[in-house]
Amino acid sequence: MMRLIEREPRGYLTAGQDLVMAGYAGWEGSGRIARERETELLARFSREYVRKMQQTSFAAIDSSSVPWQEYGATEWEEVGEGGIFTALWNLSGAYKSGFEVDLHRILVRQETIEVCETYDLNPYRLYSKECVLAAADNGLHLVQRLKAAGIEAAVIGVIKPGIKREIFYGDVRGFLERPREDEIHHIMRRKANEGKDFGSHGEEQQN
Repeated sequence: MMRLIEREPRGYLTAGQDLVMAGYAGWEGSGRIARERETELLARFSREYVRKMQQTSFAAIDSSSVPWQEYGATEWEEVGEGGIFTALWNLSGAYKSGFEVDLHRILVRQETIEVCETYDLNPYRLYSKECVLAAADNGLHLVQRLKAAGIEAAVIGVIKPGIKREIFYGDVRGFLERPREDEIHHIMRRKANEGKDFGSHGEEQQN
């Protein structure tokens, strides 16, 4: 049984609608990681490419200034902690609706993929500030309006009857799992561990 996610509705969401994402999955999170782990990344990539990994501002979306309803969105969810997968879980849960999403269509920059592969992270569960998930009666129309406003967007799936949250990639299909801890925390814990005090012989001091 799907548990209802309590959330103030902005409009409506119903079976048959398109799911649209605006912005890039994990872009803000991978940028933070690239700034924190610059030295390590410079050992694998050129300085120019690492700087590109670090610069997230050019792709930022000020979601409060976008006229979502005017553009054709009937409901939307800002993506943040937990990434695009958590946003999908929360938006569908708010309406107790299922969906079908093509993983291949989710917008992810190559720089984010490189960072995630370096640290074995899932870009779809990585912090994605200034990325938005929306429902629309005509997803292509919404995408066109967003692109005309300079915002990268794509139709990534469709709202389905029932409660199944399906993710597919080619012939491989599966179900979206419950939200997990954001992937960025793995890197933050690693940084915290590196900052622990060590004794004169390299052994960690005991309290």
